[in-house]
Amino acid sequence: MPLSRSVLLGALAGLLLAVAAALAWVMLLAPGADAAGETLPLPPALPRLAASPEYEACLDLTGQDPDAARIQAERWEAAGGGEAARHCLGLAMLAQGDAARAAERLESLAARSAAAVAVRAAIFGQAGQAWMIAGQPGRAFAATTMGLVLLPDDIELLTDRALVQAALGRNADAVADLDRVLTLDPRRAEALVLRAAAKRRMDRIAEAEADIARALTLGADNAEALLERGIIRQLRGDTAGARADWERALALAPDTATADLALQNLALSEAGPQRR
Repeated sequence: MPLSRSVLLGALAGLLLAVAAALAWVMLLAPGADAAGETLPLPPALPRLAASPEYEACLDLTGQDPDAARIQAERWEAAGGGEAARHCLGLAMLAQGDAARAAERLESLAARSAAAVAVRAAIFGQAGQAWMIAGQPGRAFAATTMGLVLLPDDIELLTDRALVQAALGRNADAVADLDRVLTLDPRRAEALVLRAAAKRRMDRIAEAEADIARALTLGADNAEALLERGIIRQLRGDTAGARADWERALALAPDTATADLALQNLALSEAGPQRR
């Protein structure tokens, strides 16, 4: 599996969620905003290039002490650790905040690896996510597309590429990727929310409303869906309804990028049109 969207949402401190769900008049947060020494979160399920205790220990260390993981992976690579060592080193770099170098390493590894197609595709996905963290969506698009060449119907890769497409302003292409995701898994609430945001940005408001309604049917406490519904309600002139949705999203997901955006939207709503 590629890195989970939680990695992106945490590492970008709201960039991708903002692309997908923020009000048109809310500025996107800068890429790499959290690279001030904090350890970036890594997912529990990583693709494996080998089966060895040393590999598992190195991967575990990336989430606990990325500096130590990088040192260990560099020594292991120099001692002939091969692809597994290079993979761990790339992830350690990503956890340290060295996203561009991590992306280059991961992309090169995926391109040259002799591993199974599914593993190579997953590592291309990781490279794409690292490029997004580095603020280079064009390269993220290329890496994610390479993963999809290997696994055309991979839901995680399609969702990742949709996020990249949205970041590049290619909302119609994002919708096309999300259409495919929802054909493969009609109950994918995340894809419904992202598609709603892309459609809203294309002024297809009624369709966006329908997607959000479906997402909230799947889970009434979906904070991202409530954030997006609030945006749509604001556009419809329902200020009270918008505020209720943003307040609910804030209560459901405190201390998250979603909460930050809900607070921004509430503040802008309170300020009035002349301040937006």
